[in-house]
Amino acid sequence: MKLLVCVKQVPDMESRFKPNGQGTWFGEADLAWRMNEYDEYAVEQAVQLREQLGDAAELTVLSIGPDRVVEAIKKALAMGCDKAVHVVDDAVAGKDPWQIAAIITAHAKGVGYDLIFTGMQSQDRGSAQVGGTVAEELGYACATTLVGFAYDNGTITAKRELEGGIKGVARLATPALVTCQLGLNTPRYPTLPNIMKAKKKEILSIPVADLLTVDPLAVTASFHPPAKKGCGVILEGDVGPMVDQLLGILKEKTAVLR
Repeated sequence: MKLLVCVKQVPDMESRFKPNGQGTWFGEADLAWRMNEYDEYAVEQAVQLREQLGDAAELTVLSIGPDRVVEAIKKALAMGCDKAVHVVDDAVAGKDPWQIAAIITAHAKGVGYDLIFTGMQSQDRGSAQVGGTVAEELGYACATTLVGFAYDNGTITAKRELEGGIKGVARLATPALVTCQLGLNTPRYPTLPNIMKAKKKEILSIPVADLLTVDPLAVTASFHPPAKKGCGVILEGDVGPMVDQLLGILKEKTAVLR
């Protein structure tokens, strides 16, 4: 059984973001990078299935981006993936979800994966469109926002989180794609022996031009911090004087009492 898990490297969300020189995305200088949190749940679930199936399965991790994404790939390998595909793209930040999905689809069609795992969404763009689009383009069954997963003899039982805290259960036949989120599992920490083993695992590099043949459907026009607004007014003291003061402010600065 051929398994694929897709991961993205994103900035640490505690970073200080600034627009890049073109004003179309954030600048990458001085940022700390990590594997997208939702993708960690996808990797863990894929590794658990790989362990369940044993030698009957092979697990590949795929990531798109410049040379720095190899660090995220190595983490996935250390968590238990068998081999990796690095789609080399120094301009990945400018790709829209449609193009990212097209790249993954082009690779997957050539391999014939039985099951694909992705994160529910990325922490930087948060579009939640890539997984579903890949499934549609491949003609795969798809279940999103998984909080429970089981596999038995070609059938996936997927527990999904719906609106209002309601849970739904779907059963899918492979080939299929699932997107994973918080609550599905607890991602493991790579051990030192597994980190050392990961250094010997195969990482296949593919130029993005070999896979991407479509134009974007959406373009980021600008990236900028929100406009600064005036500060609020804090009233202190006894209730009576504060009420009079508040009424005065409302009459003077608003039309509420006019």
